[in-house]
Amino acid sequence: MLAIGCLWVCDGWFAANDGSDWPVYGHDSGGQRYSPLASINRQNAGALRVAWTFRTGDAYTPPRGRATAFEATPIYIGGTLYFGTPLGRVIALDPVTGRERWSYDSKVPRDKGYGDFANRGVSAWFSPQGKLRLFLATIDARLVAIDAATGKPCPDFGENGLVDLRKGLRIAPDPNRFADYEETSPPAVVGNTVIVGSAVADNNKTNQPSGEVRGFDVMTGRLKWTWDPIPQKEGQPGYESWLDGSARRTGAANAWSIIVADVKRDLVFIPTGSASPDYYGGERKGDNRFANSLVALRAQTGDFVWGFQTVHHDLWDYDVASPAVLFDVRRNGKTIPAVGVSSKTGHYFILNRETGKPVFGVEERPVPKSDVPGEAASALQPFPVMPRPMARAKLDVAEIQGSEADRKWCRERIEGLRSEGIFTPPSLKGSLIIPGNVGGMAWGGAAYDPKSRLLIIPVNNLAAEVRLIRREDFDREEAESGRDLAGGWEFARQLGTPYGMARRFLRSPSGAPCTPPPFGTLNAVDADTGELRWSVPVGQFPPIRGAAAGPAAWGSPALGGPIVTAGGLVFMAGTLDAAIRAFDLSTGKELWKGVLPTSARSTPMTFRGPDGKQYVVVAAGGHGIEGGPGLGDYLVAFTL
Repeated sequence: MLAIGCLWVCDGWFAANDGSDWPVYGHDSGGQRYSPLASINRQNAGALRVAWTFRTGDAYTPPRGRATAFEATPIYIGGTLYFGTPLGRVIALDPVTGRERWSYDSKVPRDKGYGDFANRGVSAWFSPQGKLRLFLATIDARLVAIDAATGKPCPDFGENGLVDLRKGLRIAPDPNRFADYEETSPPAVVGNTVIVGSAVADNNKTNQPSGEVRGFDVMTGRLKWTWDPIPQKEGQPGYESWLDGSARRTGAANAWSIIVADVKRDLVFIPTGSASPDYYGGERKGDNRFANSLVALRAQTGDFVWGFQTVHHDLWDYDVASPAVLFDVRRNGKTIPAVGVSSKTGHYFILNRETGKPVFGVEERPVPKSDVPGEAASALQPFPVMPRPMARAKLDVAEIQGSEADRKWCRERIEGLRSEGIFTPPSLKGSLIIPGNVGGMAWGGAAYDPKSRLLIIPVNNLAAEVRLIRREDFDREEAESGRDLAGGWEFARQLGTPYGMARRFLRSPSGAPCTPPPFGTLNAVDADTGELRWSVPVGQFPPIRGAAAGPAAWGSPALGGPIVTAGGLVFMAGTLDAAIRAFDLSTGKELWKGVLPTSARSTPMTFRGPDGKQYVVVAAGGHGIEGGPGLGDYLVAFTL
């Protein structure tokens, strides 16, 4: 039978082509990020050298809003590399030389003040005639279909190759605020359906744009189905968890991370974020299902199959930021089709792929109550029995490290905050939120090795301070500003509620985090038991504000994920220092460090080129932190 979806074609393709290609963001439709290539292995990884470097020319700092973030993971199909850029370009490269074959420019407006000025990649589909079509979701929310042979838009898709994703939503975006509704992740393609989520700005108002997930016909761009993570009709699953009619006026709960698929079961797995706004839920009382959830839908129809909520009534910006990953669990003599999903809480949930039921169990445990007038925090939150939490969930001032001045500043700051461990609600005097809003587990996600049956999961350890500000005081007391990873404040209005919000990562004036190191770790979890097999610091904390670089044991926060290979290696970048590393899959020992032109805020990939060599490729765009590696536009390939 001829399969018309790229994911079906590719699943059969791997066996025929020995896994040389990397045709999907996560290598396969289920997002395992596992390559069967082994030319680069434990014995020779130390000999890796730069093969070529390509510069996109798309690094850009606008007069307002954030600078571009080059976060793409290229795909490799039939002898060509394809990737997207933050400015909405798609570029095709020769895999051996790094020379450009063609580029397409969607002409994204540069100066619209985007919130996350990023693009993480493109997706692909083969027609029944064998023609390759690429899909790009641009930061200004257009879905573009491109002929991979020519680099030209497909005229039969949408309007001259384009579909405007800002149209047709329950709560429409403000036409003057491009940051309110964006696209940062590649679409999913299953059969003849291309599926997109969205990136909705946090914390501006209660009725932010709605976060519908939509499926379009791959040939015509015709809308096939829409699923709203916030149920709108009585009788729909989750409707009863939105009290006082709040479902109709609440936005977001959108899926901004990568969508993965079980093609054989016609399922897509949707990771959803917080409902709007993030830090005050008095206008959306109830559990707020299916925000902060992993949801399984039928890929061809959008029909709801099941949903699992990782955080009830989110008050902490604890999105499901990571893509899920599909694998099988062997337990009690049975093979269970499973899906793993991580949360910014630092919790990793392993669920039955067909039912959404936890494989190892989940406990609903009591958590602190809110003391903010009008708020009704959930009395219980879900904790997986296994794997155990991998991120720090509390902070004792006696544990603070660093210089005497650093310890004094952190101690005095923390002692004035409400601090009762994970799920401490935001407060008017200020609360210690741990993990902070970056996670826990950030958008990099996990990789899975089917031979060792290990899940490889990066985890961050950064605490944040969050304070609610009464509406009558907000405009007088604070002014809006952008997020600053160097430790500055971010202010948000949360219009439609009685409170604005201020938050920042807890870092001393020298730039050192108040959280004890390691600040970032790479972890191996046995998928069949949930047991932690090893945990090692990942990356190196860079010199900030004149301070020396941190020792290796400190590790680094990471925005980016790992991949695994049959050569027994884990490749990981994404850290604040300008490097990509190879680790021994069995032990976590670092075997190789490749120097990059700037830091990589991305996930690498690997392929076998037409010359027979295995390459490892990573995008290095910089993290945009004060004193850290600068902004970049580099795609770097390594080989033996």
